[in-house]
This record gives sequence, structure tokens and C-alpha cells, in this order.
Amino acid sequence: MLTWEDCVALCALNEAEIEAIAEHEHIPEVPALLLGDYLCHTPTGERGIRRIILDDISAARRRGDVRHVLALLRTLQHFVATHPKARETARDATVPREV
Repeated sequence: MLTWEDCVALCALNEAEIEAIAEHEHIPEVPALLLGDYLCHTPTGERGIRRIILDDISAARRRGDVRHVLALLRTLQHFVATHPKARETARDATVPREV
């Protein structure tokens, strides 16, 4: 039987990133893990996850939840550092990279 920790270890995301997706989509963590891992393997999915985290930050700011904003900012920082495609703009993704 797989544990939650096993599932996270097999996923392209960490727990905080999975929790951000679950919060944004209003779904439990296991479906959020599956959705997030799937998105990480699509051409624009990492940028979509970045947008999800940014949306969560905006919602927390509107609620005045400073602690959650700070936690989500750390989550965003880690996500962008570990998923380079998350830094690309839509324009960057359409420009061929030179080899």
C-alpha cells in the first residue's frame, strides 16, 4: 500500500504546492496531487500552477491572512526555482530555443 509520503515522493510537486492546488480548486489533496503532477507534464501546466499559487496569494491578501500570504510566497518561490517553465511567459513558450 502506498502512503501519502510515497505519493508525494512520486509527484513532481511538494506538499505545499499540492495544498495550494487543493485550496484553489476546492478539492482534496489526493486529486490535487494527481492534477498537479499531470499539469507538470504538459507544455503550459507549470505556468498554470504558478497562476494558481498567485491566485491563492491574492485571495489570502483579500482576506487579510498575512501568515498564509507569506507561506504561499515561499511556496511560489520554491515552485519557480524548481520548475523553470513556470518562469516562461506565453510569448517565451512560442519562441523556439536555439541549440
